[in-house]
Amino acid sequence: MSQRIRMGIVGCGRFVRNFIPLFQAHPYVESLAVTDLLPERSAAHAKEFGISEIYPSFEAMLESKTLNAVAIFTQRHLHGPMTIAALKAGKNVYSAVPMASHIEEIAEIVSLVKQTGLTYSMGETGHYRPCSIFCRQKLKSGEMGAFVYGESQYNHDMRHFDYKYSGGENWKQVAGVPPMLYPTHSTGMILSSSGSWARKVASFGYIDQVGDDIFGKGKNLWDNPFSNTTALLYLDNGGIARINENRRIGWYGPMSYISSFHGTQASYESSIAQHTFVRLEGKDAIYEDVGPLLNPFEMQKHQDDPNFTQEVISNKWGSTFAPIQNQKRLPEAYIGMHDGHGGTHKFMADDFCKAAYTGKLSPTNAWVAARYNLPGLIAHESALKGGETMVVPDLGDSPTGWEVLESDE
Repeated sequence: MSQRIRMGIVGCGRFVRNFIPLFQAHPYVESLAVTDLLPERSAAHAKEFGISEIYPSFEAMLESKTLNAVAIFTQRHLHGPMTIAALKAGKNVYSAVPMASHIEEIAEIVSLVKQTGLTYSMGETGHYRPCSIFCRQKLKSGEMGAFVYGESQYNHDMRHFDYKYSGGENWKQVAGVPPMLYPTHSTGMILSSSGSWARKVASFGYIDQVGDDIFGKGKNLWDNPFSNTTALLYLDNGGIARINENRRIGWYGPMSYISSFHGTQASYESSIAQHTFVRLEGKDAIYEDVGPLLNPFEMQKHQDDPNFTQEVISNKWGSTFAPIQNQKRLPEAYIGMHDGHGGTHKFMADDFCKAAYTGKLSPTNAWVAARYNLPGLIAHESALKGGETMVVPDLGDSPTGWEVLESDE
């Protein structure tokens, strides 16, 4: 493409504040514009971030001859339809997770990207987290042998969500979204690390018992009763993975992590700030503490503090990066800028901008995003059917010859 990006930011809530500065600072971005259903929020963001263009609506952005990209930061269940509309309007798309809430929407997005050659990149943090990078690199190098089994989870108690700020007066209708319709913080880690995709899934849901009118029939847009859901995935490479998406859980941080990842020759396990790599040499097991590689730099500086563990579970360093996350491949302008979600925001923004500018595929492109999202949609159906084993549809690999950016360089 080699055309600088003129991006429309869709949705001016709290989360997008982390990304506007990163897009503004990127050397491939020429300009930003904003829009929101609430004009006062658009005006406030434009003023705060020095953005001169405010559009009255998402539709107006799609009609614009100036903008060549949109970044979607709206309610989760709106991402699919908005992405489809944007691609049909000829815009490159960066979308917050999830990709979409329906199989048909995901299939249409993949089809549109293939037909148009436009960029689609899903902003999935799990792909770029230190534990994912470590397991991915170890498996690719051959040190782990063949993938056998892994576990990943997204434990995010509802007390820490901002539904009341983004859902309006009817926020409970949105807050009750099925956990497995927002699966990519767990699937994105284990599937990217294993280098495979799900063929079958069996899942069970925890029927919420709090009684605050968020989960249950008639209480949300999906009649969803589950606040927590666990799924067992059978992967194409013969391995097995367990994923957890929990919204009622007595936990704070870390929220997204791989707790175990096992190969035939080596294994990785983690617990809070402990990261262990064990490999076999003959009959002997060799232990390695890989915490200094996977824990954030700032966390390592404070490991002897008397309140260290309390600070870790309070997510004090949750926005900073670890040594394994290669900062040298990021734009120089990002040095010293605020990050988030385990040091992943800069990588997500950078990969979209590079993909849109060069015409290459983002590491979290439409085909990859489909494989991260589809197991969750089928897992929810399985849970509704009491744990029935179900086939996960697969939309295949990205087209041969369409180069994919290397995310771990």
